[in-house]
Amino acid sequence: MMRIYLDHNATTPVAPEVADAMAQALRTTFGNPSSVHTDGQQAKTALDEARSAVARLLGAEPTEIVFTSGGSEADNLAIRGAAEALAGSRRRHLVASAIEHEAVLQTLKALAKQGWTTTLVGVDASGVVTPERVAEAMTDHTALVSVMHANNEIGTIQPVADVARLAHARGALFHTDAVQTVGKLPVDVRALGVDLLSLSAHKLNGPKGVGALWVRRGTRLTSQMTGGKQERNRRAGTENVPAIVGFGAAAQRAIDTGLADADRVAALRARLEHGILTRVPGTMVNGDSAQRIANTSNISFDRVEAESLLIALDLDGIGVSTGSACSSGALEPSHVLRAMGFSPHRTQNSIRFSLGLGNTADEVDRVVAVLPDIVERLRSLTRRGPRPAAAR
Repeated sequence: MMRIYLDHNATTPVAPEVADAMAQALRTTFGNPSSVHTDGQQAKTALDEARSAVARLLGAEPTEIVFTSGGSEADNLAIRGAAEALAGSRRRHLVASAIEHEAVLQTLKALAKQGWTTTLVGVDASGVVTPERVAEAMTDHTALVSVMHANNEIGTIQPVADVARLAHARGALFHTDAVQTVGKLPVDVRALGVDLLSLSAHKLNGPKGVGALWVRRGTRLTSQMTGGKQERNRRAGTENVPAIVGFGAAAQRAIDTGLADADRVAALRARLEHGILTRVPGTMVNGDSAQRIANTSNISFDRVEAESLLIALDLDGIGVSTGSACSSGALEPSHVLRAMGFSPHRTQNSIRFSLGLGNTADEVDRVVAVLPDIVERLRSLTRRGPRPAAAR
């Protein structure tokens, strides 16, 4: 059975040139970048080249890039690092949107247990946070505001530049989780006006296990990993050179291709949405239909449990998701859809389709062709079973 992969927001296939660069690094660039001999300096050169490529992708300077194990660690380093650097001041308040990735939300919960005050700002039914609501949440004690660039579940793009200006006007730092936008949208740290930005290689056809935090020059940050002086004293530990080389290759690929694939992917998403909405009754797109990244479609299927639909599609060779990969298997309602004010049923009947490298119109057409029968079969099982408690 030919499989169709429509879960690119969870992870992306590694591009061939990225795999080639990593294989070459594994074979030949084995030295420790901190070593002063030739083998070590060869590894350091590879590290520097990758750092420069990632910096170019963001419109940044290489010295502002801190390599991490991924987006979650980058979020942790940004929030914990900035908070701890300000721990001695009167600023003990943190603000974030209610639809942030769990790496941000769980970090805020952990800091709340250490005495920090936290505020989560809600969104409306479009899934977009308004700058005005963030401004209302801030106080003179706010240390940092964190609002993601685009949501991982519904794809909505947030007004990051506007919120960053408001945060700075109150004397607070601003962090954005740009894991879902780097490589899909133009991301320029200077234009966004942020202080800290997280990204991850495996979301832009690079390897898993490597990410980065961009830190604006002059931003105080307390290291969360102590030990050696790697990453300019901001993250100790011998660098994962092959993975970082792969990250650099993925960044360079994104620079070279630009957004050439964005229009193609957007057309595929439009084809997918049109097919589903016209052929499957009781379906609706979640989130702002215009203000979102081009590859993402989150669709509610009335009277269908999302987990059941996901499994049925998987058995038919189609890989999709119910939301964040970090929350899969939790069998809990989507916190993103819940924050948008949706009913309990709608928070549990939604499927995320996210397209990317390798997807074709034929694949989209096959998904649209098999979905109506699958959905009708699942709905018929529901009709024959006991009525849901809410309907009694």
